[in-house]
Amino acid sequence: MKIYLDGKFVDEADAKISVFDHGLLYGDGVFEGIRLYGGNIFRLEEHLERLEYSAKAILLKLPLTRKELSEVTCETCRQNNLTDAYIRLVVTRGVGDLGLAPWLCPKPTVFVIASKITLYPQEHYDNGLAIVTVPTRRINPAALPPTIKSLNYLNNILGKIEARQFGALEAIMLNDQGYIAECTADNVFIVHKGELLTPAASQGALKGITRSAIFAIAQELGIPIREQELTRYDVWIADECFLTGSGAEVIPVVKLDGREIGSGRPGPLTQRVLEAFRRRVRIEGTRI
Repeated sequence: MKIYLDGKFVDEADAKISVFDHGLLYGDGVFEGIRLYGGNIFRLEEHLERLEYSAKAILLKLPLTRKELSEVTCETCRQNNLTDAYIRLVVTRGVGDLGLAPWLCPKPTVFVIASKITLYPQEHYDNGLAIVTVPTRRINPAALPPTIKSLNYLNNILGKIEARQFGALEAIMLNDQGYIAECTADNVFIVHKGELLTPAASQGALKGITRSAIFAIAQELGIPIREQELTRYDVWIADECFLTGSGAEVIPVVKLDGREIGSGRPGPLTQRVLEAFRRRVRIEGTRI
């Protein structure tokens, strides 16, 4: 596997960063998880825009232009002869000393990995996921805006660990007011009386790229959609539920906290959205 690292393509074994890199020491950096479908990088421009916004929000100056980032992302896929892949684009604060001070890191580190990812077994796309609500709460948006896709993922990791302890592959995380924010790695949608509902970023949800595609798909299919405060009760009584993310794509949820959602099977509206999403990813984006 070839990995892009600070201007060069290196073998996997040689893709190393310093132990003094602040991305490692403090989680100081930003990233994007991007998908390649049939030689088409889905919504690459939107991902790069979000990366720029995240970097600007933490006062991290990107060392490459958007055009350059686009090219190295595409070239990483070409170097590995990939037509379908998961891409991880990371920019860290770079090498500094053992103090927090980001101004002592003169040059950010940039690397791109293009490989395969399987978040959930196929059986869960066919039959749906059973998920749980975990005790760990999402960080208050006033403390760390969820719109910043940073390397600080310990909050999500704790939620993922708790999900595993409860025998689930994914978990809903609540905000400090008790409303649903998102899952540990996915956005949450429910179907209620023919309408799609999802938490807003102000509730602690990431403005996911796949999430935004669902809004476009809903408009295309004529399905009403809006952001709304959601509780666990709203999911329990929903007609359908599904999760979205670059890694997960669109995956149905059939049970939360031991309670069946709807019929206990992936619902028809979820299937329509999934089919529309799979059509869209092949044509909407950047050819490598």
